[in-house]
Amino acid sequence: MKYIFVTGGVVSSLGKGLAAASIGTLLEHRGLSTLMQKFDPYLNVDPGTMSPYQHGEVYVLDDGAETDLDLGHYERFTSGVLSRMNNLTSGQVFDSVIKKERRGEYLGKTVQFIPHVTDEIKSRMHQVTLDNPKTDVLITEIGGTVGDMEGLLFIEALRQFALEVGKENVCFIHVTLLPYIRAAGEVKTKPTQQSVAKLRELGIQPDIIICRTEADLDEDNRKKIAMFCNVERKNVVAFRDVAHTIYECPLDLRRDKIDRLVVDRLGLGHTPSPALEDWERFVQRVIHPKNKVTIAVAGKYIELQDAYKSIYESLIHAGAHHDTKVHIVRVEAEAIEDHGAKAVIGDVDGILVPGGFGDRGTEGKILAAKYAREQKIPYFGICLGMQIATIEFARNVCGLKGANSTEFDKLTKNPVICLQEEQKGIEDMGATMRLGSCESILFTGTKAADLYDNVDRIHERHRHRYEFNSDYQERLQEAGLVISSVSAEDGLVEIIELPEHPFYIGAQFHPEFQSKPNHPHPLFSGFVAAALERSHQK
Repeated sequence: MKYIFVTGGVVSSLGKGLAAASIGTLLEHRGLSTLMQKFDPYLNVDPGTMSPYQHGEVYVLDDGAETDLDLGHYERFTSGVLSRMNNLTSGQVFDSVIKKERRGEYLGKTVQFIPHVTDEIKSRMHQVTLDNPKTDVLITEIGGTVGDMEGLLFIEALRQFALEVGKENVCFIHVTLLPYIRAAGEVKTKPTQQSVAKLRELGIQPDIIICRTEADLDEDNRKKIAMFCNVERKNVVAFRDVAHTIYECPLDLRRDKIDRLVVDRLGLGHTPSPALEDWERFVQRVIHPKNKVTIAVAGKYIELQDAYKSIYESLIHAGAHHDTKVHIVRVEAEAIEDHGAKAVIGDVDGILVPGGFGDRGTEGKILAAKYAREQKIPYFGICLGMQIATIEFARNVCGLKGANSTEFDKLTKNPVICLQEEQKGIEDMGATMRLGSCESILFTGTKAADLYDNVDRIHERHRHRYEFNSDYQERLQEAGLVISSVSAEDGLVEIIELPEHPFYIGAQFHPEFQSKPNHPHPLFSGFVAAALERSHQK
């Protein structure tokens, strides 16, 4: 196996994850098998207990691991299906070291940062290597910024690992900022020089430098960076701000032939140039669509770009599939409570209510679901959005006064949504929800079954504690609510729909975690198709 390590310098949010994912895309299009992983230096065991304000969305993998949102980019940009082995945090590292110490596995030795903590980090890479013998290249992104105290042990572990596997099998890529000082009218290379100098102090000489820049990289600056950072000039690569969509990133990095630089460095030069025609067609459909729809997303963290990242990307995938630009209107759920759904949402082609926790904004989301139902506007509820649709239907169609979820009102007389039985008594918050891929049965003759091409079983990823209360199932069905899917293991309701509505579907799972650029998730595809149909009828 060959190894690529992607580090970042100067500032955060440079796009290391997108750079790493784009390299994975290019290598896969050269016929290589890739696998990606993220090392996060924070002390949380995983991001599952973090607020979206701190960390953006939590991306859930098939095996139930709650991970960094960059793993979403990895799965969307490459074909790999990742597992909990592909996301490592300092919390996991220290937890493992302390448990080994308590079990006496260090045989009485003094436990130290070096070698014991760095050995733990390296052991993850060795284990992933053993578990994936058919993978050609393992790409690892290191979170944070070079020079951060919390990341020093990871950098040291990489230095040691490169010596163990042979430097000829390792490519270090450093992503830095190349700022344009508008007042001076100049691009400045000094931050890049300082960042690389810091990395070299820690024992790592980058093989390739990726310069994030809003301007282009001229030859003079390329030459200067190469000289001061001790790399070949051709190995200084520009990573420009893309104009329309993040899916342009692989095409932009391809301009400086970064995939060729990587395969040459790793001795994989026999691979053909990447065949990017399908990717380019997808990008063109995103940039130059024939149609347009407007979708309102009514959420609790709507001001945060990354809180619903996978949902926004899934809408882009579905839009491109239908040659349609999806214009997203972000609606604060609390504003609906104050001013009403019609005034805040207006005349849109579709309404989506995403997942979330806590009761803030829930009454606004219920009003949004009612507005969509009554006005025949396509509605798509995800996780909490499915529960919201159930509550709204119970209140306003079934006449169940005060119907609610016990998450929001523990004393409600009509708990149409309630805590899962196995969740009762659980005190720890981390990794204790219903998590990961579960098998569900699809019922024939439903809209959902039609969207899934009438397969019998589906596998979707979950992240929730509360469920549709089966005690109310018969009453809601008699009033017209259709249950189109239940879990194979215990019959929990997975999908609900209203058959007399143009599109009104709620899914208890998170379909956004399985959508890809050229393979949009069927529920998102159906939702955008319904929104497009509504736009044509106006």
